[in-house]
Amino acid sequence: MKRILAIPAGRRAKWVVVAIWVGLLVVFSALQFPTKFEDVQKNDSASFLPASAESTKALTAVKLIQGKETVSIVTVYRRPSGLTAADRARIEQNRAELNALRLPNTTPFAKPIPSKNGQAELLVANITSDGEAETILDPVAKVREVVNDPGGGLEAKVTGSAGFAADAIKIFEGINGTLLFAAVTLVFVLLALIYRSPLFLWIPLLTVVFAELASRSIGYLLAEVGVTINAQSSSIMSILVLGAGTDYALLLVARYREELRQHDDKHLAAANAASAAGPAIIASAVTVMLALLCLTLAEVNGTAGLGPLGALGVGVAMVAMLTLLPALLAITGRRAFWPFIPRVGDEGADAAHGKWRRWGERIGRRPRPVWILTALLLAVMSIGLLNFSTGLTQGNSFRGEVESVQGQEMLATSFPAGENAPTDIVVPDKSKAKAVAAAVASVPGVARVTPAGAGPPGVQLAATLKYNPYATESYGLIPKIRATAKSAGGQNVLVGGPTAIERDMREASTRDTKLIIPIVLLVVLLVLIVLLRAFAAPVLLILTVILSFAASLGVSAIAYDVIFGFPGSDPGLPLFTFVFLVALGIDYNIFLMARVREETLRYGTERGMIRGLAVTGGVITSAGIVLAGTFAILGTLPLIFLTELGFAIAIGVLIDTFIVRSTLVPAIVLDLGKRVWWPSRVAHEGEPGEHMPEAEPDVEDETPAATT
Repeated sequence: MKRILAIPAGRRAKWVVVAIWVGLLVVFSALQFPTKFEDVQKNDSASFLPASAESTKALTAVKLIQGKETVSIVTVYRRPSGLTAADRARIEQNRAELNALRLPNTTPFAKPIPSKNGQAELLVANITSDGEAETILDPVAKVREVVNDPGGGLEAKVTGSAGFAADAIKIFEGINGTLLFAAVTLVFVLLALIYRSPLFLWIPLLTVVFAELASRSIGYLLAEVGVTINAQSSSIMSILVLGAGTDYALLLVARYREELRQHDDKHLAAANAASAAGPAIIASAVTVMLALLCLTLAEVNGTAGLGPLGALGVGVAMVAMLTLLPALLAITGRRAFWPFIPRVGDEGADAAHGKWRRWGERIGRRPRPVWILTALLLAVMSIGLLNFSTGLTQGNSFRGEVESVQGQEMLATSFPAGENAPTDIVVPDKSKAKAVAAAVASVPGVARVTPAGAGPPGVQLAATLKYNPYATESYGLIPKIRATAKSAGGQNVLVGGPTAIERDMREASTRDTKLIIPIVLLVVLLVLIVLLRAFAAPVLLILTVILSFAASLGVSAIAYDVIFGFPGSDPGLPLFTFVFLVALGIDYNIFLMARVREETLRYGTERGMIRGLAVTGGVITSAGIVLAGTFAILGTLPLIFLTELGFAIAIGVLIDTFIVRSTLVPAIVLDLGKRVWWPSRVAHEGEPGEHMPEAEPDVEDETPAATT
């Protein structure tokens, strides 16, 4: 493997490697794969639905009855003091204008529906969607242009399931560009601070950008073979490529600088760096990829699609850092580090000395109290999990003012709140439709049930709920409605619609969390066992990552409530947070323990642990800061779920970097000694050094982390 890893840094091979990468990107660009990647993303409801859920089957049945998937576009007019004659004339005028537009895929707006209190009226039409965003975005935009800001005390907002969908699609369609620009800018700034060189920072940055473009191009091909991709999974993939790719670059470059101080030949230095750091990078990337692929077991389509897409991004980032980056290092050489050029024999930046070594020696004096107190600190931080709430819904998931949400609030003051998005009921036996309608109408929380269509699958009924269709109260009604409908019309009756979809997604997310988390733990444990050739150390590392995850989510839950004032979290947040924190957090333990094992074979476990911490401390800290920063960029997006996800992972990475990897793990290893390698031979044989030597002379640590 080491011989293969050294190939890209060869005198001739380096040019071949660069030419291959440039050629691939030219071909991808000529075929417009990066642009097509945006076009194949599906942001409609079906792209997120659990495939086997009843609401999914109901959606299919409603499509057959209506001809296509339909969403309602609802315009709410309201005057708190009561609508005047002039207001009603204005509403009729708007209705005539809207119908004159003959909006594509949109039924004519029916006569206004007045409220009982005389304060509001509704104009309602249906949009038939073919899965393309424009079929919803264009009609909603034109309706808003006509009815916007009537003035004179009359309020008007466009909402309905079409309004909510349009607002969500607009946000998702703007995610990738905003996110990519912000993330690349942040990586640029952090690399400038880390390397303090106006030239060198462009080398890892260029490699990461190449990896990002290649990932998006291959992602298009994934979509073509049937993988569900939406803007949410696409944005997370971009973060993974930028964050993980930069981490791998930092690890390789740190080793390259070590080699430049020992060898005058830049090709030899680059080859040795790739050979030495490559196995740890591969082990790390494979661990993350396997953990992400576990997501394919999820019921929720969006979650399942993220698995192969995220694994693709990490895999491409790994290949780029092990091929293109060594080639670029071999081409540019040591002068690229100007003005801080590493020279042969330069010991001023010997990472085996300095502050990380001193920290390891302090831990080594009393390791047991250190790891016990550190574990207790993390346990206290985990108490915040008691404050974790799943109150985030589609209706309150936006940050800032959104017209569809404002319209829903206006509607709820004068109509049953569920008027905005009725619950669909499909009765296969037409003779039982009336009985089902009567039975469901008697369910507490249901305002009324009306016919909505008929076709080959059966009769479609629309149940209007008294509560906000996107509130947890309404989600709780769905099981009662289903039980009542099936009792009156048979077990083949289907209940769907926006409320049922949200309820089924929440149930599926909970199921996915319970299923996938244990599988991810098992996969990561097996990888660590193979990598470290031991059992005790991998189990301990897994336990520390679990504790880190609990502490991260606990701190985040408090922050969501107390600092940000968010209404709650999505039920899928723990799963996403766990997968990313375990997969990415274990990266740093792999970087650390792979080096510790290498040093242990030469110096013994105690001294090997301290040397391993000393030589990896700077680069891992830098990598943690970069990864936390890139995930924090998700907080710039106007969706609460992505903001919460970015915050939780950023906090988790920092906890793992500065507490778990730098203190907890070293303390446990120093306390257990060679027993940590059980049952390998290292745990039973005499070690090269049974006692820690006297502390070596301090030399100021000038590893990249010292500059951050």
